[in-house]
Amino acid sequence: MVSPTTTLETAYDSKIESNVIVTRVDAAMNWVRKNSLWPMPMGLACCAIELMATASARFDISRFGMEVMRFSPRQADVLVVAGTVTYKMALAVKRIWDQMPEPKWCVAMGACASSGGMYRSYAVLQGIDQLIPVDVYISGCPPRPEALLAGLMRLQEKVATEHALLDQKRSMMAGSA
Repeated sequence: MVSPTTTLETAYDSKIESNVIVTRVDAAMNWVRKNSLWPMPMGLACCAIELMATASARFDISRFGMEVMRFSPRQADVLVVAGTVTYKMALAVKRIWDQMPEPKWCVAMGACASSGGMYRSYAVLQGIDQLIPVDVYISGCPPRPEALLAGLMRLQEKVATEHALLDQKRSMMAGSA
């Protein structure tokens, strides 16, 4: 026969208790999403050089979980529009955006992608936000890699505060209607 004190000792094991994490599903999903964003570089002009520099060892974008640059929209979840968006390229950018799976985010890198920059002409789109929704704007002409990293960290903060399950349910319900 086992004494009651022995039963209590086996029922409570501090080693098991310290291995249990309690969280919300939204918080867990957002933590995973924000630490594994896969950017698709849409380098259209000189900002693309700074975008490439951000992936180098000196600036190390991989410490934020974004080292996997995807050149296929079906495998990416962040579209980084870097540079001047002409009307000729605008349709290609829109097509790529539409091919990306949900959830997806857009970063407008540089003055040209944000507002058309110094190009006030009939051939240049005056900001990519006229075509697709933009989550983060990064100013500069061209912005330094540090500015891009700061913008990507701001995007991570935004992803961390989203309602992952509720938004996903809404998008699925809208798609089936």
